[in-house]
Amino acid sequence: MAKENDVVLIYLEDQPISFARIEEISPDVKKDWYHVKILMLQVPLQVATWILRDIYIQGQEFTMGGKRVRLEPVVCPKKPDPSGEKQKKSETPDAGKVISLADLKKK
Repeated sequence: MAKENDVVLIYLEDQPISFARIEEISPDVKKDWYHVKILMLQVPLQVATWILRDIYIQGQEFTMGGKRVRLEPVVCPKKPDPSGEKQKKSETPDAGKVISLADLKKK
């Protein structure tokens, strides 16, 4: 389940449209419903408050204005496997070459 300070990807009709950060989740007067304050990570920044059931915060699809919407938590990708990284470097020997900007400037 997404929680406060999580970054989520918002899908509209199965298409990703925007990233957002959940700023606050507070209970609504109705059981299992919450006020979810989100910061839309776009230019310009926008803040919105959606009233959602707990299952919608967990990622289940819901409708808004007749359109299907879904929140999906964004998970940081894991670091690449070091053994796989060595194989990639051997296949492309120039990939890790360091170029000195000071040497280039002297020319």
